[in-house]
Amino acid sequence: MNIKLFFWVIIFVFNFIGLNSLELVFNTQEFAPFSYNIDGVVSGPGVDVITAVCEKTGTIKPTFNLLPWTRAQQEVKDGKAHALFLIGKNKEREETFYFSHPIIITEYGFFVTTDNKKEFKDIVDFKEMTVGVYGPSNTATTLEEIKEKIKDMKIDQTVDDESGFRKLSYNRINAVFSNIDVGYALLKKLNIKNVKYVYSYKKIKYYVGFSKQFVDKKTVDKFNDAYTALYKEKTIKNIIDGYQMVIAPLEWF
Repeated sequence: MNIKLFFWVIIFVFNFIGLNSLELVFNTQEFAPFSYNIDGVVSGPGVDVITAVCEKTGTIKPTFNLLPWTRAQQEVKDGKAHALFLIGKNKEREETFYFSHPIIITEYGFFVTTDNKKEFKDIVDFKEMTVGVYGPSNTATTLEEIKEKIKDMKIDQTVDDESGFRKLSYNRINAVFSNIDVGYALLKKLNIKNVKYVYSYKKIKYYVGFSKQFVDKKTVDKFNDAYTALYKEKTIKNIIDGYQMVIAPLEWF
């Protein structure tokens, strides 16, 4: 092969790679233990799983941003980012997002202070209580659904998860509705000793949500195919196990 032909072959190869690679921006929030910042680097099980899956596709190159949740969502709406992670499903989100396979199983439930000796056996046991929740969020949406069943429950929505747990620890509210893993992580971070988890409301699955407006369905299918392959190889399980969390079973579409 002469030098000129070799030169054009190299250009073709790089152009081919460039045409077949796709850069996607994945937004999240400070949501320990699922996503958090370590020395300026977005970290956690979601990042590790998405990175492994994108590498498996051979074409998707991920970039991760950790932002205030309102801004993270707005960037996806504006097309500045392409996906949100890790998020729960709800009807509103299903209208605007394609979803990955579920990645992690966790649960939503209620925290109260340790001096509350009441036995919480049913959701109605939280009637006449003021319950804190972070929102807008899927957690807050779920609590609103609960309030439809318990009319005399009051909701105290806060701009972050920490505020609700601080209020609860100072007895300014009666309970907090939260993801259990997030709650325990915050209690440890804030060194709160007088709060306990008392009632599991429902299991919840966390996904990656891809903008229907800015991401082609074929790209999402490629992501999910790669996820399935890594799931079967137990790579996903090994990642999730490393964070002492529970892997979700595959969910077929």
